[in-house]
Amino acid sequence: MEVKKLFIIVLMACPAAGVFAQQPVKSATPDPKQLKRAERRERINQLIKQEEEGALIYQKQGAFGFKFNTDGWGMFYEHGKYKTITNTNLWWLEFGERKHPKEEKVPTLSASSGFLIISSYIYGKRNNFYYLKGGIGRQTLIGGKGNKNGVAVSAIYGGGLSLGLLKPYYIEIDNPTTGKREQIKYNNNDSLFLDPSIILGRGGLTKGLGEMKIVPGIHARTALRFDYGRFNELISALEVGLNAEYYTQSMPILLLNKEKKFFFNAYVALTFGRRK
Repeated sequence: MEVKKLFIIVLMACPAAGVFAQQPVKSATPDPKQLKRAERRERINQLIKQEEEGALIYQKQGAFGFKFNTDGWGMFYEHGKYKTITNTNLWWLEFGERKHPKEEKVPTLSASSGFLIISSYIYGKRNNFYYLKGGIGRQTLIGGKGNKNGVAVSAIYGGGLSLGLLKPYYIEIDNPTTGKREQIKYNNNDSLFLDPSIILGRGGLTKGLGEMKIVPGIHARTALRFDYGRFNELISALEVGLNAEYYTQSMPILLLNKEKKFFFNAYVALTFGRRK
């Protein structure tokens, strides 16, 4: 009887032993592919968490804006490419006008075909000074939004090339010699250009475009940008900064004042755009 029980126990134990024998031994070394997938999932989860907490997570951005300078105005387009959570590479194009701080508009009143015409001009202005700039730089995040309704603060710095565009400034006069209306520009010792008693107003806006002179130069820019956009994919920002430009020739803007090559100004800009 005991032999029979022993025989049954052996039969029951053998299949289990066979099954255990056939089970493969798992390797203690983790699969590299599984590790990479796990790390990638963790990075994505971290980015999602950071974005929910107000961090600016994106691949690229495009923005345009308007500048109010201490010596004129400007408008620009800016493109950015995301490098890290805190750094974005930038390039930009900007067009605007520089004005002399002593410029003053002089109102005039004249009669033409039975109508009174009110106009104005800038006395002694020799050239309109426009500029076209292209530059590269970096935007560095100083403080995140904290939440989607907060304000992100970034530092912007960089520089590049500038083109100064000098367009002759024309005025309209009542020529005492010919008795006719004429549009004239300054020609060195031109007494007619500086005689306020015969000036009727400024010339046409497009007058002098074909005579524009180009002067090359360089520029540098530094600023703080306050992005108050409600959603991370939209850019709504106020920028406060400083700008410096140097040209290879003196830029004659206003007569009877010293010409200069170096220009330094402060500005406030409104910036709007989108991130992707």
